Order: sequence, then structure tokens, then C-alpha cells
Amino acid sequence: MGAEGIVVLGLDPGSRCTGYGLVREVSGQVSLLEAGTIRTERETDVAARLGLIYSGVAALIERHGPSEAAVESVFVAVNSASAIKLGQARGAALAACGVAGVTVFAYEPTLVKKSLVGAGRAEKSQVAFMVGRVLGCREVMAKDASDALAVAVCHLNRKRFLKLCGAS
Repeated sequence: MGAEGIVVLGLDPGSRCTGYGLVREVSGQVSLLEAGTIRTERETDVAARLGLIYSGVAALIERHGPSEAAVESVFVAVNSASAIKLGQARGAALAACGVAGVTVFAYEPTLVKKSLVGAGRAEKSQVAFMVGRVLGCREVMAKDASDALAVAVCHLNRKRFLKLCGAS
């Protein structure tokens, strides 16, 4: 990590709304580069939706040049149709990272929450509040964008922890 630091892309994939957040860490200071959502229309066929997710993530990678990406691990959805849609959206986002040579790290949702709030069962509002505190931003952002930023910050926390333990 040089003077320009490390740029991490956080992703919260969904078939209708994929949240993203880009952060930069320089000398232990984390700053927000960009956050938002990639939205697709319900009426759009699945292949077109996945193409939009892929293209959107690829454009973010091209614009910011992250060296690493962080995403939540897959969890068991309420029903199999939801799980399949989530898996497809996640695959499109991860494929964009893979094509660009961006290393992807996955984290359990409870670890992400614990990393930011201190409790693995924290409410989304608590996580969003801590994301704002860590990044020094007051503006309210989309839930999916906040979730993506939480994964990116968790990743940076984990990297620092492993470095301190001599395991990096």
C-alpha cells in the first residue's frame, strides 16, 4: 500500500438493486469515494438485468481502479427462487471483478455487523449509523449502498487485524 492507499469496492448484490460503495484507506484513515445503487427494472428479462449489473460494476472498477472487492457471503434465502436470483446477481457482480482482475473477499453478515457495531445481530440502522461515523458522512444513503460500504469497511478492519497479528 503506497501513498495513494488501497481502494476497496464493497458490493451488496441484488437482482433489482445492487448496492456498491468504494472506500480508500491511506495510513489508517478511511474515506468515501462513491456509493450508490445499480437498479434494474422488474419488467426487464433476467439476462438483461444481469448484464446491467455486470456493466455497472465493470464501470465502477474502471473509474476507481479498486484492487480488492468485498461482498457478503451467500445466506440461505426464504425461498429457492429468491436464492437463485440473489446468486445470479452476485455472480454477475463477481464476474465483473474477475474479468478486471480484482480480488474478491467474502464475509459472513454477522461478521460485518460485529466488525462495525460490535454485535453480530445488530439492526441495519445501527450498521448504517456506524458506516456514517467511520466515513465521516452525514448524508442519508440507500440501504443497499450503506450495506455495501459496511462490507468494504469490514474488509479493511479485517486486513488491519490480520496485519497486527502477523498473518497478512
